[in-house]
Amino acid sequence: MKNAKQAIALASAAALSLSMLAGCGSSASSAASSEAASTATAEATTSTTSDGTLVLAETGFEGKFSPFFAASAADQDVIDLTQLGLLGADRKGEMILNGIEGETREYNGTDYTYYGTSDCVVTENDDGTVTYDIKLRDDLKFSDGEPVTIDDVIFSMYVFLDPTYDGSATMYSTPIVGLEEYRSSMTTLSKLIAEAGEDNTDNTYFTADQQKAFWDAVNEGGVAFAQEIVDYMMANGATDVTSAAAGWGFELPDGATAKDFFLAIGAQYDWNFSAMEAETAGSALSDLIPEEVYAYSTTGVTTGEDVPNVAGIVKTGDYSMTLTTSELSTTMIYQLQMPIAPLHYYGDTALYDYDNNSFGFPKGDLSSVRSKTSAPLGGGMFTFNKYSDGVVYLDANPDYFDGAPKIAHINMKETQEADKITGVQAGTIDISDPSYSLEVADQIADINGTEGEDGPVITTRLKDYRGYGYIALSAAKVNVGGDPASEASKDLRKAIMTVIAAYRDEGIDSYYGDTASVINYPISNTSWAAPSVTDDGYQIAYSTDVDGNEIYTSDMKSEDKYAAALQAALGYFEAAGYTVENGQITAAPAGAKMEYQVNIGADGNGDHPSFQTLTNAAAALKTIGFTLTVNDMANTSDLFASYQSGAAEGWVAAWQSTNDPDMYQLYHSSGSTNYYAINDADLDELIMAARQTTDQEARKAMYKEAMEIILDWGVELPVYQRSEATIFSTERVNIDTIAKDQTPYWTYKSELNDTELN
Repeated sequence: MKNAKQAIALASAAALSLSMLAGCGSSASSAASSEAASTATAEATTSTTSDGTLVLAETGFEGKFSPFFAASAADQDVIDLTQLGLLGADRKGEMILNGIEGETREYNGTDYTYYGTSDCVVTENDDGTVTYDIKLRDDLKFSDGEPVTIDDVIFSMYVFLDPTYDGSATMYSTPIVGLEEYRSSMTTLSKLIAEAGEDNTDNTYFTADQQKAFWDAVNEGGVAFAQEIVDYMMANGATDVTSAAAGWGFELPDGATAKDFFLAIGAQYDWNFSAMEAETAGSALSDLIPEEVYAYSTTGVTTGEDVPNVAGIVKTGDYSMTLTTSELSTTMIYQLQMPIAPLHYYGDTALYDYDNNSFGFPKGDLSSVRSKTSAPLGGGMFTFNKYSDGVVYLDANPDYFDGAPKIAHINMKETQEADKITGVQAGTIDISDPSYSLEVADQIADINGTEGEDGPVITTRLKDYRGYGYIALSAAKVNVGGDPASEASKDLRKAIMTVIAAYRDEGIDSYYGDTASVINYPISNTSWAAPSVTDDGYQIAYSTDVDGNEIYTSDMKSEDKYAAALQAALGYFEAAGYTVENGQITAAPAGAKMEYQVNIGADGNGDHPSFQTLTNAAAALKTIGFTLTVNDMANTSDLFASYQSGAAEGWVAAWQSTNDPDMYQLYHSSGSTNYYAINDADLDELIMAARQTTDQEARKAMYKEAMEIILDWGVELPVYQRSEATIFSTERVNIDTIAKDQTPYWTYKSELNDTELN
């Protein structure tokens, strides 16, 4: 279905594209500061490993075990455990900048000291540039015994910044000095041929045979790829290619063909075939065009005077370097969570000569890097042994900088969801992560014969999920008189949201119990930027009437609360121009309706945390003459397509956040995933201003103001923050040795080297 890969990611992640980098935060280790004097050390230890094997449940592997190209969550887990990261983060997702000596920070009443592979000093210069002075530890080793130096860091950076790099990391989008010149001096073969056109006769940069092969692939496999999308959209209401493309998010002229559609997709993605896979309606593009042509999008071609290096990357010693950006970039520091990959394994040492602008591979040719995807090598806690029959086998790395793991072997085993609990019960799995719910909690309690987190068979550890569930209304579809930004349009959306918001507590409690909580701002509670209940001005979402008065009082019972919400909604409807008589809505203003629809992916049977909330709110709105239709879609891909194409009036989904709470992609008027169609100059200004400072308190205040604007638009209702569960075999794992105070940014894997078996 539409954006099958991308849609899943967007439904669970705010797309800052840091997923690939964030995993190597395991290179920062921590210890409770009360024990730091005796147990925490920045020196590698010679702790003896046990003879045991720990079995971890994993979802399906793709087998791309590369620090540069791993994409799936399971493959990334392998990378997390086998690689070193340049910088790491703490339990709140804040960066550790003094990893060599360690930094002590408080979390949940306990001080933890964090260690890492490097130090980083950030300096904002008078000319507006920003310098990152990086110092690497001088005693690091890769698992094959080779030393880790700054050359390995520089090599890794150049892979991520290469013009032909097409992995999921986005370091190439940062304002590193000289990066634009370095990348723009080269383009890809696919882009060159596409832009030259099918009738091109100038073969300066490519041969006639290459040109023919490319256009043959476009006319056959490319057209077939686009036609699948057209067929899908026509089955869902489109009438021709133009309308199908419009529903898919592409503007084409009347009379467009499937080939025109494919060319538009190619242009959108700069003819990167790997990126274009995101637009699939079924078939993989790699299965529809020849392998040699598919490789054109990763084949670099120099088209002008070559720029041989990135000026902002400067080696200053065997273990030090500086990186300079042309302007302040709040995301740059998070990009430095990049893995430190061994030059001697992924590159070619004969091609590394820093002084002569050679960085371990020919610019525009990552073939040596791509060839090493099945067996990773790094300096992480564990070393890769093999991948066989759905199991990745890892062994303890005795040279890991923060101490050799206490467990000799790790087996990462592909496991079905249904087996994640029973596997621990049966002893075939030691640690797993079942999708948590009241039903799961009851199942674990039955196995243990007791309720609570700790039991004789299974021990459960909960942490907030790094994301949240929400209900959305499209400003482009739900408005008055065709003006999404008018006060009347905002009042219409707030009328609907006010009633839905009132039913959140009941709906979430019935689905999750105490394993989830209702949230009031459009941000995950796990983010450092999330407003706290104790903050001045903290407010329950949609809890004031059209005059700004509080709707609820502390002593209200549920029924009183629902009645108050309906009364407030009537006020908003009236302000929006609806006719309200005797507590009933009797007519809509021009350009608005008496009925709107919200799509929800509840498997067609109401199985969704927000389903009860919506249906109860719909029933309440019905009593005042307004219809809110809850459309339960059995196919989740159809849900994604409905709002990504701009067709949906309302929808239910979830976002997942990375360390940095940057709002650009989701809420800026030019944001690529601004499905709400929110367009507000004040909001845009705040989002950009928050990108121009590293002052965290200032940024937090800006984001709170920005979130208040989003809520005022009535386009998003934050609903719930759920818990994630990790379960451990109490019989096999020494529970006292697993990481304390786990968070989305600090999981049990962050301290797996200190975990012991019983």
